[in-house]
Amino acid sequence: MPFEKNDFIEVEFTGKVKDGEIFDSNVSGELKKLNSQAEAKPFILSLGNGMFLEGIENFLIGKEIGNYEIELKPENAFGFRNPNLIQKMPIKVFFEHKINPVPGAVFSFDNKIGKVLAVSGGRVMMDFNNPLAGKEVVYDIRILRKVENLDEKIKSLIEFLFKSNFNYKLEDKKIILEVDKGFKTFAELFKDKFKELFDLELEVEEMENPSKNNNNA
Repeated sequence: MPFEKNDFIEVEFTGKVKDGEIFDSNVSGELKKLNSQAEAKPFILSLGNGMFLEGIENFLIGKEIGNYEIELKPENAFGFRNPNLIQKMPIKVFFEHKINPVPGAVFSFDNKIGKVLAVSGGRVMMDFNNPLAGKEVVYDIRILRKVENLDEKIKSLIEFLFKSNFNYKLEDKKIILEVDKGFKTFAELFKDKFKELFDLELEVEEMENPSKNNNNA
């Protein structure tokens, strides 16, 4: 049956710019080309919930298990380049952190990734655009299965939202999520999403040392 919005599916994917350069994959052979130390992991997403590129999720709604090649224009992929994201920074900022800013080097500032374009006169020209901004990309997608197991669904959403494998318990019509101290207010922002996808109320408990990566019944 065709997949609908909110369905969970497992996919294998490889993303490349239109000239063929691979930039992302969860297929072992392709991933090794990007990082020989990386391990391929299963990817489970809920369609229509922003867990992958919107253009890909929209394409897959209405499709079935199988292989697909999806071409995306910049506006449906990583957006267009923004000239305002090319900024000059004092070179002393780099020296204070014992960093040598050479053209082509990539650094993180305030959770933004920037690439050094040029260094001149005590200033460093940085480009904070996504490296794929302005490019047409192609994704090879293989839909492996529709995910029916509730535990798999919940775990995939938790990892996506919180970038962590927080433990949880199911009680009656509730998901009780155990999170780090100070994380509760943020986690509670997603109560409506858990209700929409699982018809379960989200209850968040802060723990000194929350257990993670455990199997849940």
